[in-house]
Amino acid sequence: MFARLLSSLTSLRSLSAWPRTLAAALVASISALFLLVPAPAGAVVTKVETGAGQFTEVGLQPRNMTSVLDGGLGASFSNPNGNPVLHSSDSYVIYWEPGLPEKARRYHNEWEALVENFLQAVGTESDSLGNVFAVDTQYTDKSNQPASYKSTFRGAYEDDAHYPPPLCTSPGVADTCLTNAQVQEQLESFILAHGLPKGMGTIYYVLLPPSVTLCVDAAATHCSDYAGLPEETNPSYADSFCSYHSAINPDNTPSGDENTILYAAIPWTAGGLGSHDVTSETAAYDCQDGGFDPAAKHPEEKEHAKERNKSEEEAFDKADSEEKAQTEETKKLEEPHQEEPNQTTGTGDDGANDAGLADLIINQIAVEQQNIVTNPLLNAWQGQEGAGKYLESTDECRNFFAGGVPGGNVTASEETGAGTLSNQSIAGHSYYLNLAFSLAASKLGGSPCIGGVSLAPNFTPPNPVNAGVVVGFDGDQSDVSLAAGVDFSASGALQENYATYTWNFGDGTPEVAGYAPGAPLCETPWLSPCAASVFHAYQYGGTYEVTLTVRDVGGNTDSVTHQVTVVGPPPPSSSSSTGSGQTTQTQGAGGSSGGASPAAVPAPVAAAAIVPQSLRVALRKGLVVSYSVNEQVAGHFEVLLSRTVARRLGIGGEPAVGLAPGSPAEVVIAKAILVTTKGGHSAIHIQFSKHTASRLAHAHKVSLTLRLIVRNAASSNPATTTVISSVTLNG
Repeated sequence: MFARLLSSLTSLRSLSAWPRTLAAALVASISALFLLVPAPAGAVVTKVETGAGQFTEVGLQPRNMTSVLDGGLGASFSNPNGNPVLHSSDSYVIYWEPGLPEKARRYHNEWEALVENFLQAVGTESDSLGNVFAVDTQYTDKSNQPASYKSTFRGAYEDDAHYPPPLCTSPGVADTCLTNAQVQEQLESFILAHGLPKGMGTIYYVLLPPSVTLCVDAAATHCSDYAGLPEETNPSYADSFCSYHSAINPDNTPSGDENTILYAAIPWTAGGLGSHDVTSETAAYDCQDGGFDPAAKHPEEKEHAKERNKSEEEAFDKADSEEKAQTEETKKLEEPHQEEPNQTTGTGDDGANDAGLADLIINQIAVEQQNIVTNPLLNAWQGQEGAGKYLESTDECRNFFAGGVPGGNVTASEETGAGTLSNQSIAGHSYYLNLAFSLAASKLGGSPCIGGVSLAPNFTPPNPVNAGVVVGFDGDQSDVSLAAGVDFSASGALQENYATYTWNFGDGTPEVAGYAPGAPLCETPWLSPCAASVFHAYQYGGTYEVTLTVRDVGGNTDSVTHQVTVVGPPPPSSSSSTGSGQTTQTQGAGGSSGGASPAAVPAPVAAAAIVPQSLRVALRKGLVVSYSVNEQVAGHFEVLLSRTVARRLGIGGEPAVGLAPGSPAEVVIAKAILVTTKGGHSAIHIQFSKHTASRLAHAHKVSLTLRLIVRNAASSNPATTTVISSVTLNG
């Protein structure tokens, strides 16, 4: 319950830096409040009897009767045996619908386009932090490698094989009824016939059209359809589901192998609002946010119509029948309803306002993607509800949508009966997705249900100081969502894991590294290896680039660099600003180094290029640049634009100097500092100013030049390397 009240807190900006005792008290208070949360509607990891003493295990998404939310099972959420998570995933979509004339197909082209664009967008944003899939990176297995946000969409296919004779009877109204066993059999046959890959890391999404019921078992105890009204007393409704995931694991290995098939079954549970050819005209918000009001101040509050005051009641009583009908229709649109952020204006190919129904299917795919990545074989990350009953990552926050990047209109329209509310922006597209559970927030306080990850190192540099004066660098103002988690020791035992800080003072002295604030080792008296705050003294004068690099428990890293000016004599035998022989002090530990400036060394080897991306994404998220260096370097990136184009677009900037003779004049429109601690390959987002971004947005395409200038960071007599590349970005 408390989590919903803290829905605006998507990071641990302040909580992670609180004294441990205060954080512990807060967590205890949150845990006490969680005891007041109503019991979930049903366990998600479920064993269903399929007959003759046989069972099948699935990760089930039940339809909603009561709210299942707020991370109330955080204390039990774990992967004690270190069973595998997915370190990357390739996704295929299979629409299983027997061959029919195009206009007779029940799965519309518009729905397929939305589904496929979504999975492509998820892949495009891989390694980013701004959406729900980045939350998975805090979860590890025995390899201590994270459930990385590395998704690749491998395409979609229409499987027109005829449905087998039904083995189950639909509780509701449907053309046919398929069992999980039949889905598995067809999937295995399809993979074999088309030479598709198996193994851990490949996910198949089997999508079924309207009027096809899917049941886990032939006895139809758990089905995508249900009989009668969706009342809590209706057992058919109570046992119905929105989607599920499972695994075909013929070798029955707890870690899976090359014969394992990971899949999710996504039946049509989006209802038929605004549609002409779907049997059910009912809303399907119970397979989305449960009809709960995301803006409500109190949890467990359903969307409801605005109450009429006395004067409005009197006006209603005096109205004619047509006016009353219109008023009642407007009131109905304010009651619980689904959200369709991708509903297009006007009618679709089928003459109906139903394109947005696919948004509910997209939410189910998003839920299953996260749960498969963190619990692919149904034996990894989950929290225990009761004897033999477990919840997965997204189920810890079921019906929790208040977070992320808000957009759209919560009020339903007359044409669709749905709103257009969204909470996620992925590759420029808007979606309404169930939030994910954050174990880090559960450990250190804050909202355990979040829509993305924050990682923003920051510190305030001191004013100009004299050489020899001790100055402090405080990194507590950094914003780190995934500050705490668990990993595994060499013996395979679970152990606490925390984010780390690394400080580079830019003067050739050894870096200082240690845990971020919040780790138990960082309690008073702040013993090493803690590096939330550090002290340092510069021996010589000059301007130094101080860099703080933060690595969270998901393996995500980011850095920030600020300059510090030191007043004093330059280093011996050098007029540069780089000194040596300085003394470094940390809280509770210290060290020193010294010596003469080293001789000149070979120039570093570097490469850099702008990653293919749309201009729109680059302006919103930052220009993604991939780079590699062979050693520790310091330098900066420059993004250059033709001076002629800059003038036409109204963009200012300093002239680019040092260009090859005869080169057209260019101006610098963006910069970014680069400081590395060792050689390797990585990527950086170069941000444009608001003014520059707004002016570039008027261009349909633009040609940019990237210039990387780096020098040996560990040498007092460094050599410099310059790398130049160009790219054209389309709108």
